[in-house]
This record gives sequence, structure tokens and C-alpha cells, in this order.
Amino acid sequence: MDASLITTSTGLEGYRIIKHLGVVRGITVRSRSALGNIAGGFQSLFGGRLSIYVELCENAREEAFVLLAQHAQALGANAIINMRYDANEVMQGITEVLAYGTAVIVEKI
Repeated sequence: MDASLITTSTGLEGYRIIKHLGVVRGITVRSRSALGNIAGGFQSLFGGRLSIYVELCENAREEAFVLLAQHAQALGANAIINMRYDANEVMQGITEVLAYGTAVIVEKI
């Protein structure tokens, strides 16, 4: 699926939605290793950007995004509208990241 056809808006400029296929999602659950948490703790002592946690969050969002696109493709979609992310802590140190949206079939206008 072309990533440019995945949007947070309710439509795609230059395209007409010809069919709604329903809600799709991609979910992943991640945690940082004990060594990663120690390194993150040291980074936090100095303040600023915590690159170890930024990398963890970015990887989790990317995985959820890819799974979202795969779910939409399995339904026959060529685009996703109204895409969002959500994250919840399942238990201390373990986070669920969910990407969701509406799978649609679009055609160029």
C-alpha cells in the first residue's frame, strides 16, 4: 500500500472514495530490556532527549503502522483514512501501541 494514501484526514484530495471497508488496526506490545532501562535511566540523569526511549517508541509505531497497512490490504483496500495512534501501558514497562483507521477503496479523480 502506498503510504501517501494513508491519512489522518477524512478524505484524500484528488481521490474519490468509492467503498468503505471498515475499521482496520495494527497492534504491537513492546518493552525495553533491563539493560535498555538502565541506559535510559542514565540518560535521564542528564536531561534532554532520551534517545533510547525515542527509538523504542518509533519502532513500536512503525510496526503498528505496517500491521495496519497489511490488515487494510487483506480487506482489499488501497487507502486508509482517519488514521490514528493510541498507546496504553499494559503493565509497568510494557506498552501497547495501536494504529487504527478506516480502510477504503479510492480512485483518482
